[in-house]
Amino acid sequence: MKLVRRIAATGCALPLALGGLIAAAPTASASSQNCSRHVLEKAPGSDKELVEDACRAGEAGGEDAFRTCYHLLRVDYVPAVVAADACRSASRN
Repeated sequence: MKLVRRIAATGCALPLALGGLIAAAPTASASSQNCSRHVLEKAPGSDKELVEDACRAGEAGGEDAFRTCYHLLRVDYVPAVVAADACRSASRN
């Protein structure tokens, strides 16, 4: 009977342990995702990887992060207003 309880306890603990690992995995922040989504909706021909990189660069906030984000988006010919709005939203928490 004790063996059955140990096996059951181990079986229940495994999903919890794996769930913790999955929850700890790095993900893009919501602000970065909003930034990317905004650009891809307003300028659908944009390079998705470049947009994601630009939005991640803008996450840090501040003038330098904004400029980096904005420059990367403008290199891909994203309209200026769309790029500025997206880079501002990237730094919001």
